Amino acid sequence: MIFFNKDEQLENLGLGILDATWAAFPTLARNQIALTWVVYDPPVPVNTGGALTPNAFWNHPVRGFSYRGVERIYPASVVKLFYLVAVNEWLEKGMSQTSKELERALRDMIVDSSNDATSLVVDILTGTTSGPELPVAPFETWKYQRNIVNRYYQSLGWEEMETINVCQKTWGDGPYGRERAFVGELLENRNMLTTNAIARLMHSIIGGVAVSSVRSQAMMSLLKRDLQDLPTYFEEDQVTGFLGGGLPKDAQIWSKAGWTSQVRHDVAYIELPNQRPYLLVVFTEGKAQAKNREILPFVSKLVVEAISSL
Repeated sequence: MIFFNKDEQLENLGLGILDATWAAFPTLARNQIALTWVVYDPPVPVNTGGALTPNAFWNHPVRGFSYRGVERIYPASVVKLFYLVAVNEWLEKGMSQTSKELERALRDMIVDSSNDATSLVVDILTGTTSGPELPVAPFETWKYQRNIVNRYYQSLGWEEMETINVCQKTWGDGPYGRERAFVGELLENRNMLTTNAIARLMHSIIGGVAVSSVRSQAMMSLLKRDLQDLPTYFEEDQVTGFLGGGLPKDAQIWSKAGWTSQVRHDVAYIELPNQRPYLLVVFTEGKAQAKNREILPFVSKLVVEAISSL
């Protein structure tokens, strides 16, 4: 069972938002966008500091809408959200120890979307390192180790996690050596996520039930974006050109964006004054779409309008 209930009102609003988006961006094909939207009606079960037990939280019904929410899409840096939760699980279970370097890497991975930081995080999660190609037998062991994060997400028993792949580092120029061999000749083993899977993971973090309430709150503080005070020294600040770019300045947002020359994605939990909070995941694919910094803010703005009509 998918974690949210399909809802006629949200379905109509969601399809209207997509139609308006296609009308405004005629080069955006029907199969170049995927979207999952979850609305938190009162009593709101999220961002409460983990006030609900995991059982109570997962049994609390929420409604949502998705379009192509089960399609496997290359997630770019949105995968870092999955590594963030996994590291917290490892730390909680004593499978890894924290250190100043790990803390620094986690911050830089989420706040600045650093690929170099992510490389260390993946090494710590899996007990593997990048480097030259390996002989067959050691490479098999290495590959098994690298899939430990996939095994963790499979172990949760969530339907949304059945088709995902989260075992690759994120790169600036691309993988070399054993990493290139691991991703596959045709990149068939690259990371793949669905907007529904991302929504479920983010839902667990904002619900305070990802690993533990204390760890969920620590993850939330890394994901918080300040709309009033955006950094000026980044080419991409994870707000401008993303979902945060379509929000009023008095909104609050917790998010993780991802972009390459081929994709532009964002996942965000958003709170507007006196409105229902909501979770929004939007993926766009294609070279033209990846360059277009208007699509995600446009969708976000329409969702803000839709929320005020609920």
